Amino acid sequence: MNAPTFLARASAAFVFALVGAAAGILLVAAFEALALEIGGVLTALAIGALTLCGAVVGVLLPPGHPRFHPR
Repeated sequence: MNAPTFLARASAAFVFALVGAAAGILLVAAFEALALEIGGVLTALAIGALTLCGAVVGVLLPPGHPRFHPR
C-alpha cells in the first residue's frame, strides 16, 4: 500500500473542515431559533472550533472507503 499523498490529506482536511463549518452554522442557527442571544465572538468560536476539529479529523483519518470488504 502506498502512503497517502499530501494532496489526499489536504483535500480530506478541506472537506472535513467544510463539514465542521456547516455543523457550526447549524448549531448557531439552532441557538438563534431557540431565541437565545449569542454574540459575534461566541458565533465565531462555535463555527471556528468545529471547522478546526473537522480539519484535524480529515488529516488523521486514513483515506479510503470505510466499508467492509469481504475476502
